[in-house]
Amino acid sequence: MLSARSLFQEILDHDESYRLFCSIAASGEAQGGWENGRIAALVPEGLRELAPKIARHGADEDKHGRIFQGLLRKRSLKSAPVPAATDYTMLLERRGIGLTHDKLRRDQPLTERDIVVYLCHSRVTEQRAADQMDMLVRYFGDHPEVGKAIRMISHDEDNHLAYCHEELLRLARAGHGRFILRTLRESALAETAVYRDVSLAVLAHMGRILRWPKAKSALLAAGVHALYGYERAGGWRRMTELRMPERRDALGGPAEPEREPAHAPAY
Repeated sequence: MLSARSLFQEILDHDESYRLFCSIAASGEAQGGWENGRIAALVPEGLRELAPKIARHGADEDKHGRIFQGLLRKRSLKSAPVPAATDYTMLLERRGIGLTHDKLRRDQPLTERDIVVYLCHSRVTEQRAADQMDMLVRYFGDHPEVGKAIRMISHDEDNHLAYCHEELLRLARAGHGRFILRTLRESALAETAVYRDVSLAVLAHMGRILRWPKAKSALLAAGVHALYGYERAGGWRRMTELRMPERRDALGGPAEPEREPAHAPAY
């Protein structure tokens, strides 16, 4: 029977598919760490109180990248090249979502609207990340190899999501409400298409590695398209709703360190 649990278990049990999975995850997290670090350095004067929180967000993403690299090392595996079609971050940028890398490489302060765009982009993508990690914790939170890493990352993603809600609500009260709603909608609709494309690309690569029969690959691809249909029909709205979170000031302190060294050897 095909399920999220059985699919991830199959990927986890095979070194090459696990290597690709961890490599894609590590690359995306490292990219997010760099982006947040640059945004923190370029926050405009009027929003400087946000800089430490954005920096904390970036530090968390860097930590997640190290965790995935550590999981590879525990199996004595090296990072795999990340196929361009699976690069979620860059595909979003090409669709005009978030702040471009060209802008972040300059040493010019960002504008207040740039920060709103960044937070809207984060609100949407962190919802996706939090949903995925919730699913992994449900099925593999007690797994002896990956459970601890999954639980730690899930906790951080929930913090990131809470931070986005709180800061966007504050900026909405400051007069950015209509722009926030419009940007959230544009970001969510673009993200659902990118997520579909990346999911199909990842499944295609996993199918070749794991030698799935054509019928299995077709059934999994149909599931991705069905999810996309649901999200386009209205499921995207869960990524745009704003509510005051229970976790207030979720990124108000320093990043929590890994609970075990990312370079721990396998025994």
